[in-house]
Amino acid sequence: MSHTSETQFWFVALVGRPNSGKSTFLNTLLDEKVSIVSARPQTTQRTILGIYTDSKVQIAFLDTPGLLDGEAYLETRIHEEILASLQKSDLILRFLDPTRPYGEEEKKIDEVLDAISRPILRVSTKSDRPARFPVPHSDISISSITRNGFPELLAQIQKFLPLWPHQYDESYYTLQEKDFRISECIREALFLHLDEEIPYACYVNVEEIEDMPELMKILAYVSSETESQKKILIGRGGAKIQEIGKHARLLLESIFWKKVHLLLRVKVAKNWRKDPHTLDSLFR
Repeated sequence: MSHTSETQFWFVALVGRPNSGKSTFLNTLLDEKVSIVSARPQTTQRTILGIYTDSKVQIAFLDTPGLLDGEAYLETRIHEEILASLQKSDLILRFLDPTRPYGEEEKKIDEVLDAISRPILRVSTKSDRPARFPVPHSDISISSITRNGFPELLAQIQKFLPLWPHQYDESYYTLQEKDFRISECIREALFLHLDEEIPYACYVNVEEIEDMPELMKILAYVSSETESQKKILIGRGGAKIQEIGKHARLLLESIFWKKVHLLLRVKVAKNWRKDPHTLDSLFR
């Protein structure tokens, strides 16, 4: 960990509508999977810390959930998570998606940011694809597929960074607990292999982890809200939960660089999205 006055450090929040490219940008920049990704909105429900470090600059990126309207308990917690991250940040990257119209979601984000006194860089994403809709004022355009614009974006961020000691060891790219990373990989598999509302009605609890040098054994529970959802999760003869488990296991093996034995079990937790105690455990 560097403590010289020549180094720079800051917290930078990534903000945008669901699927605007925040998580893909962070994973690509760090060459590590720190945020789960799917084509479905609101896949990310917690702020994810990703740490970028070079010889002089360290940036603690806060990948926030996509902002959605809603009065439900879960959506309220997600909104609180976003606001807490914005308050902690020193600079905000406002992600803009030119493949979709600038609508009510974007205006809602603008209203939230208007109340936050932080400098903002407006980043137009997906520059590898045709821009179908105009983006109101963009400071820079990037592509997480080609990495186009990445050096320029990092250079612009660096202009805002104060001289400050690096806060994390240079080998760290995230501080996520092992059980959280495991549960997030399982959640990504749920979104990729289940349709419609089912993944949103599930949460994951990692019950046991036995971590050995060449093997990790994991027992995790996927909780749904209803018996009918549980049946869909399990599938005929257990085929669906096996498919989900295989996808999650391969993700985990790529992250932890070892063999993984993953046992998934399914149970029902009725109305968990309205249960403050369950939400407290998920947003701890």
